[in-house]
Amino acid sequence: MIRLAYDHQIFATQQYGGISRYFFELASRLDNHKECEVSVIAPLYVNQYLSAKSNSAFVHGKLFPWAFRGFRRTVNTVNQLLLPAYWVGERFDIIHETYFSKTAYGSANCRVLTVYDMISELYPEQFIGISEAASIKRAAVARADHIICISESTRRDLIRIFGVDEHKTSVVHLGYSLSADSGIRVARLASGKPYLLYVGMRQPDYKNFMGFCRAYSTSAQLMSDFDIVAFGGGGFTLSERQMLDKLGIQNNVHQVGGNDAELCAYYKGAAIFVYPSMYEGFGIPPLEAMNFGCPVACSNVSSVPEVVGEAAEFFDPSDESDMRRAIESVVYSESRVECLRTLGTERLAFFSWDKCAQETLGIYQDLFERGKVDAPLQSKLATNKGY
Repeated sequence: MIRLAYDHQIFATQQYGGISRYFFELASRLDNHKECEVSVIAPLYVNQYLSAKSNSAFVHGKLFPWAFRGFRRTVNTVNQLLLPAYWVGERFDIIHETYFSKTAYGSANCRVLTVYDMISELYPEQFIGISEAASIKRAAVARADHIICISESTRRDLIRIFGVDEHKTSVVHLGYSLSADSGIRVARLASGKPYLLYVGMRQPDYKNFMGFCRAYSTSAQLMSDFDIVAFGGGGFTLSERQMLDKLGIQNNVHQVGGNDAELCAYYKGAAIFVYPSMYEGFGIPPLEAMNFGCPVACSNVSSVPEVVGEAAEFFDPSDESDMRRAIESVVYSESRVECLRTLGTERLAFFSWDKCAQETLGIYQDLFERGKVDAPLQSKLATNKGY
């Protein structure tokens, strides 16, 4: 049996979010596998996914239930004090680090790291304090015995930019989590107009939300027939409002937020989901949209074509006229909408958290069997630790 541990980093940082969802799905599934003994070593965590498993034997820590200004800093400080007691005397077969850190946590015969993208290295001008973050990431990559990339695109970028030996890398695609429950309502705008949907953060600039808005503003027909809904990412900033006003579309673009059920309602009600990003390490939102029968128009760059396959209308994200063409070719063609819905349903079969967990387990087993780790040691973490 492989003694496997995940460290605290992402669970002490994200209440919700893609990376913590990824590790939660892995830990939850592999904990039920006969070949693994799983531990999440997180003395104090804020993650709400993990809190749902708080009574499980694999969670070693407690939920910090309060949110206030600077609460993550408090959690980090407490963790640095408590972590030695949680790791002391333990040597795992494999530790899978959940994010990038200067120094390693815990003791293991083998370390695995997941690299999600190389965005900050490709677009350093869009990130504050990138030099320190880059050095931390390099340190984590350098000490890893094996690196999992969430797309082939990310793997190629990692090898090219950091000079990593390709034999140290593998690709494991992510799954998606939103369920297409038939009882989910359809979100509608107060204006009654159909809408084009954008989901997620709008900054940094590589997300290209304003490129999408500019493409939309060049089409009198789209402006007349559709509004834009930007789900998540917080309210519009002053600079965003000024740009929307300059484009003359300030009354056509709506920012909304909410929980997963509300996001599902917007996917279900959208005329099309638009994914204009200049770069993505993977890209879960197009899969989520497909799961709700929402046709997708998306960038033809980085990992996006790798994920969506043939199940989208592609455009060059740097060419606003091409983006407009792609959107119009779908929303004004019922046959194209139906085609993309069918292709989307077929494409979803290639992605699931079960598949992600099984392929990741295969990597762990390969490392173990090739002698990268010693024979498993008797577990000392049979029960939850508390304090």
